[in-house]
Amino acid sequence: MNTPHPNRRQFLRQAALCLPFAALPHATFGASETNPPNWTIGCLNRPWVKWSADEMLDGVKAAGYRVVGLQTPTSSDPFVASAAKPEYLEALKEKIAARGLTAIQGRLQTKDAAPYEEAVADIRQQIENARILGLPTLINTGSGKPERYEAWYKLMAYGAEYAADNGIQLVIKPHGAVSATAADILVCLEKINHPNISVWYDAGNIIYYTGLDPLQELEPIISHVTAFTAKDCAAKGTDVMIQLGTGKVDFAAIFRRLKKANFNGPIMLETCAPTESAAETTANAKANRLYLESVLANL
Repeated sequence: MNTPHPNRRQFLRQAALCLPFAALPHATFGASETNPPNWTIGCLNRPWVKWSADEMLDGVKAAGYRVVGLQTPTSSDPFVASAAKPEYLEALKEKIAARGLTAIQGRLQTKDAAPYEEAVADIRQQIENARILGLPTLINTGSGKPERYEAWYKLMAYGAEYAADNGIQLVIKPHGAVSATAADILVCLEKINHPNISVWYDAGNIIYYTGLDPLQELEPIISHVTAFTAKDCAAKGTDVMIQLGTGKVDFAAIFRRLKKANFNGPIMLETCAPTESAAETTANAKANRLYLESVLANL
């Protein structure tokens, strides 16, 4: 009996439901270290939002990262936003490749207050833009108004389905409001109710938005976590643009728990201390990479 071959849509859906980060370059550690986790350490674009995409990509590479996330659009760089033009996307793709970097993430934005057909058309365009860039993942940071939560759940369910059809994983993260706590995130997962939704955990945001313990908040959702944002924070509502290790996030404890849960996703730096030059920002991003590598090597 012949086994039927999957069509393109089935193949892309299956790809999206598998872990999308298996082929990423991993961090390397000294030969003397014993069994450190083989996780990717990458960097989001946020530290360089005051500068151009070229300066950002140069900074990511110079800071020693090989993986970049395009999470925070700017006035000059929409990344996957629906307004991005095909020529812009192709040029950006070439810039990333020219530096030997791998882009793994963009940001999906939802028009929660717009008519449904307009909102889903916008989602489709963003996902198609992400496909052009070859991004395996899109992150959404939730809805801030309770009266729009139900609309957001519905749009995210649509987005999860359409993203799966395009071989892209859709993720949510702790970001206050609809996704502030682990309990809130579990409600989101239940309401969206699609296998192509997972959690990109952000311990710094747990502190910033709720003041709760990120390790305790990780526990109820750990089976859904496929990626981690490296961001520190000292207390609820305080600055997150700080160096890792200067706030309250216990990165070693969180990484130990993720390792026990067989986590194998990327760790992506999002923030560092602000500076007045791209070069100084790059130095701070490099220091944060070394910090993460040290923590992982000593687990």
